[in-house]
Amino acid sequence: MGNDQPVKAERPPLALERLLRPRSVAIVGASDKPGALGTSVLANLDRAGFAGDIHLVNPKREAIGRRRCVASVDDLPEGVDAAILAIPRAAVLDTVRALARRRVGAAVVFAAGFAEDGPQGLADEQEIARIAAEAGMVVEGPNCLGLVNFVDNVPLTFIEMPPVRVEGDARVAIVSQSGAMAAVLATTMIAREVPLASYISTGNEAASGVEDYLAHLASEPSVATIAMVVEHFRNPQRFLAAARAARAAGKHIVLLHPGRSDAGAASAATHTGAMAGDWAVMRTHVEHAGVILVESLEELGDVVEIATRGAALPSGGTGVVAESGALKAMLLDLSEDIALALPKLGDADSPALREALPDFVPVSNPLDVTAMGLVDPGLYGRTIAALMEDARIGAILVTLIQTDIGTSSVKFAAVADALDRLGTPKPVVVAGVDEGGGVAPADIARLRAHGVAYLPTPERAARALARLVNRPDPGAATTSQGAAIEGLPVSGTVPEYRSKQLLGAHGIAFPRFELATSLDEAKAAADALGYPVVLKAQAADLPHKSDAGGVIVGLADAQALAEGWERLHTNIAAERPGLALDGVLVEAMAKRGVELIVGARNDPHWGPVILVGFGGVAAELLHDVRLLPPGLSHEAIVAEIGKLRMAPLLRGFRGASVADVDAAARIVAALSAVVEANPAITEIDLNPVVVYPEGEGALALDALISL
Repeated sequence: MGNDQPVKAERPPLALERLLRPRSVAIVGASDKPGALGTSVLANLDRAGFAGDIHLVNPKREAIGRRRCVASVDDLPEGVDAAILAIPRAAVLDTVRALARRRVGAAVVFAAGFAEDGPQGLADEQEIARIAAEAGMVVEGPNCLGLVNFVDNVPLTFIEMPPVRVEGDARVAIVSQSGAMAAVLATTMIAREVPLASYISTGNEAASGVEDYLAHLASEPSVATIAMVVEHFRNPQRFLAAARAARAAGKHIVLLHPGRSDAGAASAATHTGAMAGDWAVMRTHVEHAGVILVESLEELGDVVEIATRGAALPSGGTGVVAESGALKAMLLDLSEDIALALPKLGDADSPALREALPDFVPVSNPLDVTAMGLVDPGLYGRTIAALMEDARIGAILVTLIQTDIGTSSVKFAAVADALDRLGTPKPVVVAGVDEGGGVAPADIARLRAHGVAYLPTPERAARALARLVNRPDPGAATTSQGAAIEGLPVSGTVPEYRSKQLLGAHGIAFPRFELATSLDEAKAAADALGYPVVLKAQAADLPHKSDAGGVIVGLADAQALAEGWERLHTNIAAERPGLALDGVLVEAMAKRGVELIVGARNDPHWGPVILVGFGGVAAELLHDVRLLPPGLSHEAIVAEIGKLRMAPLLRGFRGASVADVDAAARIVAALSAVVEANPAITEIDLNPVVVYPEGEGALALDALISL
């Protein structure tokens, strides 16, 4: 979610090299006292074999070990690349000023107690940002754990990381506002022997944020995957630009962003602003920038490992090798819940699998090879080979019951032997079924040598594969070619009749209507439009007309119209005494069809987002909606509408007519163009949009513009 502060002004990209690859480091608050932050930083640098100059600042010591100390920052040589502030919060601000005077390139501030601690802390943090900008100095933090550059052996942190045991051309970079989560994820990757490039803890982000580090990592050749934990996006537009640049450079971005529950709180209301909560808007934009969004730290680690190990990402359908009928059924249930496509395979259409399996084992997906693998270990290789050859299968999941090391080694060796012969032209993931069952480290190492991830449960493997297979396409959104709307007020709500006049000129279809200010005008309008008609009270201060009795439907003739006119005005006088109406909208009554809700919102942080879903009760109770970025192609909009849970109603459910989804998609596209071209618009609601049988179009029955 975006925070509640205004979007920061644009600034040039930060030059992060002196922070991430320093040739000289100063430790302000250096110490040899056990447990002191300065002690830990120095020990980490020595342990890593940091080859650059190390300067120690401690006014009470002349030397620490063999290294001389200086009394203050003012005594440092000019132009040190990076300074580590292992000092109390009270001394931070003056120290940052002194670092700026000495032309230090970057500073890492561990101390907490700034913006999170009240107005004075916020003011001090803003002063750090001002000093940094004026001096051209990068500041990481405050309230951070620093960083580790694993490629160049630069640990600018007091956390002692386990030693990295593997290297590689495809590495993981970790960027997290939470220092704890950065360290936890780095430890997880080290334990799994996934090559690491860096971990970076951004903390309060006074003068550098996740978007700065993401933009920098986009051009790092050793980085294949960027794992991120972001609690608040301080500059969403810069984050999206950096994400697109990283994806264009071939990087995989996997994001964990807490805060999903806040969006659910507003789901009962039937307007775009309430239904498109902050988290949902964020998700729409980051996914369409090519970011893979996950929902737990565990899932983050699993997705990152699979994405980084394999030569290619999983795609298309997944073929599953299992050893239990019960597990097969459970995976079928799970795959439906998480949208992991498991193509149906059978004896008749899978000759290679049929030949690979014993006669009594039917071809299916998941496959149940039973316990025959222990009798005939080659069975694993034959089934994997057959799945490799099947064009319907884009990734393979092998689930193994482990039990004990002897049993599992037979199976693991059979899978590894098959990969020795076949390679991994398609991504392969191996999962244990009995978490805690015996597995020899050497067996896991053989799989990893082929770029195969090993996960402890099939459920985790399936969820991670689903995230990767269903990853967003960053090229799906383009810029709309909308036009500015003339005649919009500066602020407030535009009543329905005026909203329809304005939007109708931009390609959105409405029933025919006229505005009447007297009963005689209403009768003339009804005669021109043709009965039956609907009457709707019109005023900017009456956005919810039905609640005040301001909508009268089904008026079949002049007498019914006169009675309806009287009833409408009586209702309004009772519910909203003193309200002056602009008039009454007289509208041709539309026939029934499938009801959708279509809306748009200009989020102040993320920009435009479009909502389409089923209207009426479905909107209130089922929250069956999709959020789209602006500028999607017609085909992409049709595909998104098809992902709604109740989409079968549009496809001729139980003999009903197939609905004109193309017409609905044209309304969505037109609304998208309008909201993108008119940033002053806060929200537009079209509810309902009635979709008629194929070829008969779609009409928006109500419209409301808010500014």
